[in-house]
Amino acid sequence: MKKKLAAILMGTTLALAACGGSDEAGDSKSAGDPEKLFNQKCSSCHGGNLEGGAGPALDKVGAKLSQDEIEKIIKEGKGSMPAKQLEGEDASTVAKWLSEKK
Repeated sequence: MKKKLAAILMGTTLALAACGGSDEAGDSKSAGDPEKLFNQKCSSCHGGNLEGGAGPALDKVGAKLSQDEIEKIIKEGKGSMPAKQLEGEDASTVAKWLSEKK
């Protein structure tokens, strides 16, 4: 029972940590750089090398989903992925970059 509780707490902590991130003006150095944006907002669940983890692997996501489909998921969320992790041009930039992963 204690192991289950510890696993649930750790999973919740990781999920909440993934939802964090700075939206301050000082964060603009990553604007337009899809890899930096991904590393800041997505890699905690999808892995630094797109290998997956708490979220699915994205190393070949472009072979399955179009840029528009990826952008929709980024904006609206899907399953346990929260919506609006990236918005506007940042969402478009990362969706384009991911759509090229085949």
